[in-house]
Amino acid sequence: MTMQNPPRRFTPMKQIATSYPVLLIDSDAPLRELHNCAAERLNAVLQYLNLMACTSLPDYAENDINTVTNISRILLQDVRDVFGVIEQRGFEGPKKQ
Repeated sequence: MTMQNPPRRFTPMKQIATSYPVLLIDSDAPLRELHNCAAERLNAVLQYLNLMACTSLPDYAENDINTVTNISRILLQDVRDVFGVIEQRGFEGPKKQ
């Protein structure tokens, strides 16, 4: 018989820069708060990319484009991680009290 690990309250966010997870998502946070967190980051990155799309490329150095790309990747990864927690919570049955 296999034993299932109990669900962890804090879900580590995916990171590339560190080998140890330092940013965590509270899996027990209210769904509305998790959604607000994801929506804030998604809206920020969309506005940021829209601004960059309206900017002339010759105005910026290659390093600037890499910075924009990295910022967008980090924010979108945050959104994906928070949505993962929301999805996991959505597939769970009602909590037993």
